[in-house]
Amino acid sequence: MTDEVLAKLANPLEPDRPPLRKVGDYLVCTKTGVGFPIRDGVPRLLPEDVISAEDMKEILK
Repeated sequence: MTDEVLAKLANPLEPDRPPLRKVGDYLVCTKTGVGFPIRDGVPRLLPEDVISAEDMKEILK
């Protein structure tokens, strides 16, 4: 995923659409800390794919 594409992605679950940052195989919301997996190079930004901020902390340890 290019930096240009990453710069256009935002958390679809938040009304103010905060940006996401790439951490390993995940996109993490810079505001809430929730995560979205990247599978086969494709970000999974659907509500059913969201990973809680608490779980993301554990995953990224």
